[in-house]
Amino acid sequence: MVEICLQTGLNYIKHSLARSGKRFFVSSILDFLVLKDIDAVTAETRHIQSDAYRWLVLILAMFTFTFVVAIPQMSMPVLFDEISKDIGLNLVQVGWIWGSGSMLVILVGLIGGPIGDRFGPRRTLAAACVLVGIAGAARGFSNGFGMLALTMLLTGFAQWSIPMNVHKICGVWFSKRQLGMANGVVSVGMAMGFFSGSLLAATVFSPLLGGWRHVMFVYGAVAVAFSLMWSFSQEKQVGKNEQVPEMTHFLDAIGHVIRLRNVWILCIGTAGVSGCVNGMLGFLPLYLRGLGWAPALADGTLASFHAASMLFAIPIALLSDRMGNRRAVLMTAALLVGTGTGLLGFASGALIWAAVLIAGFARDGFMAITMTAIMETEGVGARYAGSATGLTISVLGITNVFSPPVGNWLTRFGSATPFLFWAALAFMGFLAYFFFKRERGPKQTDLVRFEENLL
Repeated sequence: MVEICLQTGLNYIKHSLARSGKRFFVSSILDFLVLKDIDAVTAETRHIQSDAYRWLVLILAMFTFTFVVAIPQMSMPVLFDEISKDIGLNLVQVGWIWGSGSMLVILVGLIGGPIGDRFGPRRTLAAACVLVGIAGAARGFSNGFGMLALTMLLTGFAQWSIPMNVHKICGVWFSKRQLGMANGVVSVGMAMGFFSGSLLAATVFSPLLGGWRHVMFVYGAVAVAFSLMWSFSQEKQVGKNEQVPEMTHFLDAIGHVIRLRNVWILCIGTAGVSGCVNGMLGFLPLYLRGLGWAPALADGTLASFHAASMLFAIPIALLSDRMGNRRAVLMTAALLVGTGTGLLGFASGALIWAAVLIAGFARDGFMAITMTAIMETEGVGARYAGSATGLTISVLGITNVFSPPVGNWLTRFGSATPFLFWAALAFMGFLAYFFFKRERGPKQTDLVRFEENLL
């Protein structure tokens, strides 16, 4: 429309000049200047559209975390009581089923990230969502331990390819100055889903839909709907002064990121904290019900963990952006998660709520800063973001697989033992960050720092 209006005005001026006998010289100048302006205006229009569109992409990424990953994932611990009675599972089998969702993370992290780097995160997310929908719905047909473990394995395979590509989407659409904020926003989506799934799955969704099997079918349909939304979304438009990202070969990408020391430190630290959280969250509802807590109250305690995490995810991300010290924030978060988890083994009554909140409020902020720190690592950037985050997710998959069944098995040595084991994993992550070297960029002047703080 802008181009048509300008061209019409140009033709009118040229016609007027022709009648006045000054056509050739002045008209030629107008041709040059106005057509140049048309290009500038239309380019600016595309830039404005792209700048506005990135917020729609961020919202879609946030809700993908909520409805495709977090709600289906965190519904399982609160539904395990109903599921185990229906198909006859013991506590150790429940632990293995919960851990099996992360078993293929080791593989998917190594291939899902490089696939996102090569084919683009948008296409990868569209494919991953439809796979989550099919495998997740198939869980509703399970009639025993083997079938449920297999479908959880396949669902986890598809689900764990989503986080690395969502964070890569943030790296593609947002500048380094806003990257921590963008990762914080999508982490809020994850926390919001964890909160909703743990609070509503057993007490609202299952009775409303007619049992846990129908809940799985609905979750599958929602995931397929998100696949369609990603399929019809747009790629980021590349401006004149921007470089088109190069296609990265799978082996080249993995070979590049595994040589980066800081990436491995972040892998180990994240694996410790994630193993702690994953084991504790799968066990906590059953533990509280075993203490005599009402199901709604036990599920509400788990939901409070995610509510605290959701409320503090963006403030923690913004604090980290302002401080410019990712390591300090990560170490503090790991210490809080470990302390809260360890206290759960000895707390009772209201102190259990306090311990859950201590462990919970830094969890999603921790993950947001971890992904930001990975992308900021020298040698990673947006180009290798998928491969680097994929490697991290592969390593944390190891602790996510073995943490739940090992912790559940340790209950024979006392009810506090599993929590101490999981807390030790978080403290292992805390110690790893002592070896993390802060990235040193060019020094900024006071004026630049002042302007960035204002922005």
